[in-house]
Amino acid sequence: MSRKQSPEINAGSMADIAFLLLIFFLVTTTMNIDAGIARKIPPKEEVPLDILVNERNVLEVNINKNNEIFADGRTIPLSELKQIAIDFIDNGGGLDSNKQKCDWCEGAQSKTSSDHPTKAIISIKTDRITNYETYITTLDVLNSAYTHLRNKLSVKLYKRNYESLLEDFKKSNNSDKNIQDKIKLIREKYPLLISDAEINN
Repeated sequence: MSRKQSPEINAGSMADIAFLLLIFFLVTTTMNIDAGIARKIPPKEEVPLDILVNERNVLEVNINKNNEIFADGRTIPLSELKQIAIDFIDNGGGLDSNKQKCDWCEGAQSKTSSDHPTKAIISIKTDRITNYETYITTLDVLNSAYTHLRNKLSVKLYKRNYESLLEDFKKSNNSDKNIQDKIKLIREKYPLLISDAEINN
């Protein structure tokens, strides 16, 4: 008796199909690209410069190994940091380096806080084992304090906020001189002065 042979399935074309599917997914899949943080490391100075800074013009923000934030002479929750930074930057309690008063500041003009937004430095100091996420979140809150003040000044001067000026400037491929001058003026009045101090051991 002859045995029946089972029919064989030709799988030769399966490899071609799998290869085509792989190419399809590679071409159509989009990758998320993290933009990162727009910070530049300053170049190393051959001879360090001794710059005298009045103590009242420096707001120290310390993050310890337990990810607790110490600012304004006390341990604070992260939710309070933005207002502390705004009050410090916008204090307007003195004169700038050209002996000009801050006539756009709306702060309390306290003699124990910063003289002028162009002199107000925020110094962040972290511990070696501080959580990186806590550091980034703290930095983001401080940046948002500057954005808040810039938006407020832009609305006062130009009847539109600072962020919309930036968007329009990008849409113009960075070529609109009028918007560029407005952005420059606001940045000069509220310069971003955030310093990364050395890490605690």
